[in-house]
Amino acid sequence: MSDIYATRGYGSRTLGFGRKPGLVVVDFQRGFVDPAFPMGGAPLVDAAVEATVPLIAAAKAAGLPVIACVMSYDSPRAAPHWKVAPVLDLLAGTPSVELDPRIAAAGPDVLLMKSAPSIFFATPAAAILTRERVDTVIVAGCITSGCVRASVIDAFSLGFRVMVARDCVGDHDAVAHEQNLKDVERRYADVIDSGAAITEIAASRGRNARD
Repeated sequence: MSDIYATRGYGSRTLGFGRKPGLVVVDFQRGFVDPAFPMGGAPLVDAAVEATVPLIAAAKAAGLPVIACVMSYDSPRAAPHWKVAPVLDLLAGTPSVELDPRIAAAGPDVLLMKSAPSIFFATPAAAILTRERVDTVIVAGCITSGCVRASVIDAFSLGFRVMVARDCVGDHDAVAHEQNLKDVERRYADVIDSGAAITEIAASRGRNARD
C-alpha cells in the first residue's frame, strides 16, 4: 500500500545532526514510570528509561547539556484544563514528581518543572540550549503521543534540528507510540535509535573540542 503522505512530499528528506547536539529528557518521573501510580507501569516507558541512561552518560561524557523535566503543580488550580485526571495529582513535593531513580542517578545537568506538555513551554529550556550553542535537540522521555510529541513540535518551531531516539521514548500503547513516531518523522524530526545518537554525540565531541 502506498503512503499517501509520501506521495505528497512528506518525509522527503532527512535532517541530520548539526554541529552540536543537546539532550532533553521529558517526564521520566515516578508518576509516569512507577507502577505504583495510575499512569505508571507501561513496559514501553520502562524500556525507554533503561535505554536513556547510557544516552545521558554519553552526552555528559561529551560535555553536552542534558536537560530533564517533570510535570508538577503547586495545586490543581495551577494546572491547565487536562482531560487526564491523574495529572492533577502531580503535586510539587510528592513522590509522583520525583525523577525515576535511574534517571536521577544518571545526573542530568538541569531539572525543570513544567506545567504544560512541552519541555519548552514557559521554561528556560530553549534559552539554556541556545546559550550552549546547541543546534540539534535529541528527545527522550514519555509519553510519545503526548508530552514527547509536544516537545518535538516546539523544538522544531524554535528552529532546532530534532532527533527522536526511538528506543528512548515510550507510551502506554504500542500503536499510539508507533503512529506518533511515524508522524513526527514525516514532518518535524529524524527518528533514530540510541546507538546512532551516541555515535553522533561522540563525533560532536571532537568537533566542539576544536572550537
